[in-house]
Amino acid sequence: MHFDDRLATVLRLRATGERAAKTQFRQLIDLLGERPQAGDRALKAAAYLRLIALGEMIPAMTRAAIVGESGWRFRNPELVKWFGEAHPHVAAAALYRAQLRGSEWAELIPKLPIRARGFLRHRRDLPREAVEVLDRLGVSDRALPEPEPLELMEELAPPPEETTVSGETAEPATSNGPRAAPGKDDVRSLVERIEGFRRARLGDPPQLEDRDAPRLPMGDEAEQGALDHFLFGADSRGKIDWADSGIAPMVVGTDLMVLGSSALADAIARRQPLSNTRLTLRGAQRIEGEWIVDATPRFTREEGRFFGYVGRFRRVVEGVSDRREAEADRLRQLLHELRTPVNAMQGYAEIIQQQMIGPVPHEYRSIAATIAGDSAHILAGFDELDRLAKLEAGVLELEPGNCDFAAIARRQVMQLQTVLSPRVARFDANLADARAPLALDQSEAEMLAWRLLATLAGATGAGEAIRLDLDTSGDQLEFSVTLPASLREAEDIFSVETRPGSGALSAGIFGAGFSLRLARAEARASSGDLVRDNDRLVLSLPLLAAAETIPAPENAAG
Repeated sequence: MHFDDRLATVLRLRATGERAAKTQFRQLIDLLGERPQAGDRALKAAAYLRLIALGEMIPAMTRAAIVGESGWRFRNPELVKWFGEAHPHVAAAALYRAQLRGSEWAELIPKLPIRARGFLRHRRDLPREAVEVLDRLGVSDRALPEPEPLELMEELAPPPEETTVSGETAEPATSNGPRAAPGKDDVRSLVERIEGFRRARLGDPPQLEDRDAPRLPMGDEAEQGALDHFLFGADSRGKIDWADSGIAPMVVGTDLMVLGSSALADAIARRQPLSNTRLTLRGAQRIEGEWIVDATPRFTREEGRFFGYVGRFRRVVEGVSDRREAEADRLRQLLHELRTPVNAMQGYAEIIQQQMIGPVPHEYRSIAATIAGDSAHILAGFDELDRLAKLEAGVLELEPGNCDFAAIARRQVMQLQTVLSPRVARFDANLADARAPLALDQSEAEMLAWRLLATLAGATGAGEAIRLDLDTSGDQLEFSVTLPASLREAEDIFSVETRPGSGALSAGIFGAGFSLRLARAEARASSGDLVRDNDRLVLSLPLLAAAETIPAPENAAG
């Protein structure tokens, strides 16, 4: 009997921070988004409960952005129904990505909240059965009908009453009598009467000065954050028909073929992907300017019919100061594209290795296990590249917390010493018994210390001794390490091209220089630094004051 234990594996992990929560949220919706299969119903229920718990850790707009990412295909009606009852932004993004059969839509739509049904009306690729159910339920684009002008005047006009003109009493006009055609003054008088009636009904003062008159907030809108990117969808003719919440009113209806060059029009006509396409948007202040468009064509699953694009607008980054951020953004996009095939290879290899689709000879299972391990190694390298790009661009911050760096260093030195002993190499550690409290999460500090120590230990030759010193006498700790001989001659220690070793310790897939550069970026993100001082590397990090130190709980193992 063969079974898929990926869901149980994900649920065994605990999300201790927002970043881990986002990762687990993605993993769960990826697994639950597949078509319903036989399995442990209790396990699936636990997965939905975990999604609810993760939703409390991740803001709604962030969850909507995750669900709206390209690549998701929600084929499980249970998950689509669960998303339909979520926050409106999350529900809209999920229903836009859902890919169900016609019969599944017909059964699901009546169970969705009325608000969620309205989101589906904006889709143009729904099967015929889904459209028929929406029509039968009366779900359509709704707008208030415009009232007839005469009805509006009769409703708003005050009741007839006697008026005094030049000291005489004039008979009020009756509803049965003929009305004279209003002239220019009569229209003005009518407008004033309507305005007076409105003020009386709302309790406003009878007359306001022009400077106090209410007016629409045209041009007086509150300051909003700078918009540097937004997601969008376009129909088969290149017109934007969907965008992120808050941006949609500014861009829906924009024709990409009109804004772009003839090359862009040809690409849309040929259903080709759009990559690094430059466009100029005009309109609201938040969207006006130069943009880069990246989009992927969409096709229906059954007939393979082209029905538009989905992609992202991003600001054109200009100036020398923003060049690094632009390069980091391009790197992140490249990594996103590379992860897809590697994830696919890893998944298929695990299916073969675990014999999930039938018996497999041991030789092939061994090869599949090797492929799965290599894929995991490559994905780990991608994660490090992505982390370095985000840190150096200033878009990622390390998790805050409270830890003792001295205790972490002592523990890791003991672990590494067992690996160095067979080489007759060692760490000469002068770490004393002092505490070094940092405002860093325990896992972040452990990762930084291990990246530094394991990289240097992996480059240590036979018979070498690496000296370690820890100084906490000032307002920041200084952790200095002697460079091994293999790194001492490098002109730039943070770009040295040493290949990863094959022993128990390795500097990572990209070598020692990259690992040290990543450690430096992590230190700088923590308001510290990692610098070379002759033949030593010095890590400096700000210490927590005694009053700021939070004592560790007694039972911290869990």
